[in-house]
Amino acid sequence: MAEDSGYESVICVKPEVHVYRIPPRATNRGYRAADWKLDEPAWSGRLRITAKGKIAYIKLEDKISGELFAQAPVEQYPGSVVESVTDSSRYFVVRIEDGNGREQGRHAFIGLGFADRGDSFDFNVALQDHFKWVRQEGELAKQEASQSAAPKLDLGFKEGQTIKINIGNIKKKETPAAGAKSRPASSGLLPPPPGAKGGGVVPPPVAHQPVPPTQPNAASLLDIGGPAPAAQPSLDLWGDFTTAPGSSSKETASTGWVQF
Repeated sequence: MAEDSGYESVICVKPEVHVYRIPPRATNRGYRAADWKLDEPAWSGRLRITAKGKIAYIKLEDKISGELFAQAPVEQYPGSVVESVTDSSRYFVVRIEDGNGREQGRHAFIGLGFADRGDSFDFNVALQDHFKWVRQEGELAKQEASQSAAPKLDLGFKEGQTIKINIGNIKKKETPAAGAKSRPASSGLLPPPPGAKGGGVVPPPVAHQPVPPTQPNAASLLDIGGPAPAAQPSLDLWGDFTTAPGSSSKETASTGWVQF
């Protein structure tokens, strides 16, 4: 908002305020509302606070006609234009100026009081918020001025300019060579013997069971009537026990052979 702008905004309105004549301040101890004639106000009416640019205006107007009774331009708050009294939060001392502007520098100090404590609180907050905004606007203006005065950095690439990016600590994943077989993880078991099927368990070797000797036919051994057949040494698994030297007839009988 520009200071010379014709736009004027209303930031606070209170329907009832009282104006008091105050005695001149003899010392610097501050104003006291108890020294005023609070039961005999000099004027009563409506209060409006407007803002035009950076300046706030406290306007005292008639309740019915809206005629301006007095106004106080405020350029700084807290300041000398609006002061709080020392013994109450509902009363202030305001320096008013001639509303017609016919005589520059003509001003007077009056006592301003609110019937409700909440109205005095709103009056105080409205002035604080306005000048808080004024300070923020001033800081932003200073920042913009300093940024515009500072040389601008040209971060663009010039013609033919290149950059090189070095990315370190990046290792490529090693891949096995073509045709190479990955070695299986050791499981603690011995590899199978050659010729065995993979994945199977090698069975233990089968022991050869001895072939029982063929028992001779009992009928042929007890055949007394005919001559005994000729012995075939190649088919006799027990050997030639009948011709062994020194064998007795008792030993021959124990073997089951009958000799005639």
